[in-house]
Order: sequence, then structure tokens, then C-alpha cells
Amino acid sequence: MIRFENDYTEGAHKRILNRLIETNEEQTPGYGVDEHCEKARAYIRKECDAANADIHFLVGGTQTNTTIIASILRPHQGAIAAITGHIAVHETGAIEATGHKVLTLPSDDGKIQPEQVKELYDAHWNDVTHEHMVQPGLVYISNPTENGTTYSKAELEALSEVCRECCLPLVLDGARLGYGLASKDSDLTLADVARLCDVFYIGGTKVGAMFGEAAIIMNDALKKDFRYFIKQRGGMLAKGRLLGIQFETLFEDGLYYEISKHAVEMSMMIREAFVENGFSLRYDSTSNQQFPILPEDVMQELGKKYSFSFWEKVDATHSAVRFCTSWATKKEHVDMLVEDIKAIKGEKNGHDRVIFRG
Repeated sequence: MIRFENDYTEGAHKRILNRLIETNEEQTPGYGVDEHCEKARAYIRKECDAANADIHFLVGGTQTNTTIIASILRPHQGAIAAITGHIAVHETGAIEATGHKVLTLPSDDGKIQPEQVKELYDAHWNDVTHEHMVQPGLVYISNPTENGTTYSKAELEALSEVCRECCLPLVLDGARLGYGLASKDSDLTLADVARLCDVFYIGGTKVGAMFGEAAIIMNDALKKDFRYFIKQRGGMLAKGRLLGIQFETLFEDGLYYEISKHAVEMSMMIREAFVENGFSLRYDSTSNQQFPILPEDVMQELGKKYSFSFWEKVDATHSAVRFCTSWATKKEHVDMLVEDIKAIKGEKNGHDRVIFRG
């Protein structure tokens, strides 16, 4: 079985594994105050063009989201997010478990618009009974979104502007940020993200590391006591240097960007194969996730050889599925998938029984 269901099926990039072995018997302080964490912070600050950035390393994405959001919000406040947002759908109510409601906005492509934020904000404060309602306290987005779409610099600038107008911190979930930056449609840099967001994080778990995320706090008002929140939320690793070594390796010479670009190139090969052979796409994604719409027989036949994720039912006989590439996706596996897609007989709006050549 060749796996395309997510971007964390493999362990870690071999350079990270080698570095972990090389440094295995070093003695360092714990909890992220070691030399490797400091070097990683320096590399990330340089990439973000932000000498004032506070950088913290946490174990996983859900812990990072819950720690950041719980540290910002007061007890009566909630987080604004797209209805498809990760914190609204795929974190088992982790944000609600911290005592904060996720205030969802409608979205088909996974992105939220500045006018939606302003409308929700105004609706709350213009309601004479607003003190009986959850108060909007921050805006959460991800880039890429859950649907593989990405924000342009203009879109992020507009969203940042309305957030600052409404005094709502803008938080960006960057679990797949490398793949978003590598998208052919992206004109964002890490420096842009740092300039426009109050808090964001750089994913390691899904982008070459064995585990770990780097949280970057730009807003000075949100920096105080953040390490207390990390500890309280279970995100602080005693052997913190294991996180620092991984981000040090990813950012010392551009490895993070190199492997992200590879994943997107593999993803675009898959996208082109589906489109060229008459299949529609549920979302216009140019990151590392593709969402072809397939009839049931095609899904069943492809499922004999490839693992991918069901996404949603489109109609009685078709479903959108997700093929996800990663830093470790092998080109020979993508070539095999492309050939099998070509072997599928049928057109965009109707398919015969699937037959693979060979």
C-alpha cells in the first residue's frame, strides 16, 4: 500500500535523524534553554526579519493551538475561525475544553474574509445584550487551510488590518506553513507572516521533523508568561533540545524550504494527472493537498493500491477525497499513481468500470 492520506506517515528527514544521533550524548539544560534551541531561534528570527520575535518550541500542533489561544483569551471570550477550520473540526473540542468557544464563520474554500470578521465583531457589540454572549477575542486562520487553499499577501494584509482595527489578535496555524509558502500561488514570505500576524507557528511535525512546532509571538502584549502556559498545557518538553536540534537543522541552510518545495511539486503532478484525465477538483489547491472528485468505482479501485482520505460526499455517486504529499513522498510512487490515473477509462461526468493497464 502506497500512502497518500496525510503528511506525517514517515518519521523524520535523515539529516535530522543524523543530527539527533550526533548530539545524543551531549549534556544540555532542559526545557528549551539550551544552545541548540537558541541557534534555532536565531535562524528563525533571521528568516522572519524579526529580532524582537519570541520563539517557543512545543511538542505538537493541538498543544500549540490550545496553548496560544488559551493564553490570549479571557474566560468570556472565543476564537473566530472558518467553519472548516482545524480547531473547529479536527481537534476534538480541545479549544472548548479550555473553556473557550469557537465562533465559526461560513467558508467553502477554508479562508475567511475581512468583512466577515468585521460583521461578526459589529454584530456582537451592537447587540444590547452582548454581555450575555461569548465575546470575540481573536481570529484564527491556517495557511494552507484545511482545504489546501492559501492566503495571498494582499488577503493577509486586509485581514490583518481589520483585526487590528477591531483589536483582535490574528493567530495563524502554520502546521503546513512550509507547503503554503512553496505553493506557486503564494507571494508570502515568513517575514510577511511575522509582520502581519500577532502569533503564528511553523510546523515541524508535518514538514520534516519527527515532532514539534515553533510558536512565534510578535505582539509584545502577548509575550508575558507564555512559558507558564506551555507548561500548564503539557507542551513543554523536558529534553527541549530535541526540538531545538530539529528546527536548527531545518533552518540553518534552507532545508525547510527545499523539502516543502518537493512536496508541492509531487502534489502538482497528482493534480495535473487528475485534471488531464477528466476529473474535477473540489478545491483549487496548489499546496500539498489535492481533492479530486471521484466516482465510487474509481475510489474502490484506487483504494486497492493507494491509501487516501475520504473528504466529503458530493452527490449520490461521487465523493471528494484527499491525496496528500509530504517532504518524503517518493517520485516513483507519484509516477505510479499518475500512470494508474491515466489508465482509468471515462470522462469527467461519467465513468465506465475502472481498468488499470498492467
